[in-house]
Amino acid sequence: MTLKKLSALALIMTSLLPALSQARDTVLNLDFAAVVQEATQAGKLDGSVKFYLAGATVPGKSTPLGELVTNKKTNAFNKTDEEACSWALQSALITLQDAAKKVGGNAVVDIVSFYKRKESRSSTTYECHAGTFVGGVALKGQAASLK
Repeated sequence: MTLKKLSALALIMTSLLPALSQARDTVLNLDFAAVVQEATQAGKLDGSVKFYLAGATVPGKSTPLGELVTNKKTNAFNKTDEEACSWALQSALITLQDAAKKVGGNAVVDIVSFYKRKESRSSTTYECHAGTFVGGVALKGQAASLK
């Protein structure tokens, strides 16, 4: 490569660096129940564990079995923010389902969004962070046995 071409390439790369360092982090609050239903219908969740966001009414008596935390990311390339967020939430729900079943639970209650260890509560939505290349969901909840 000639010095002229190297200089031109260096100039182009230098001009791109500020854009790359300004990573996008769009916060979305999306419908939790719709993604749970989608994952259940697709067979990703087996239906043996129910999910209740903090503030939602939990039927019957709930016996706590331990705190659960999950932080899932997904490749957002060629996906809308909503699609990437749905993938990340479904992955988080699978992790919570498996962890609850391991301790004898049939529910995860008091679920809050827990992105970067900051709680965000809603009885209907979950928080997702969508970037240029990655979408992420972090959740914290309580494994429980419902009677």
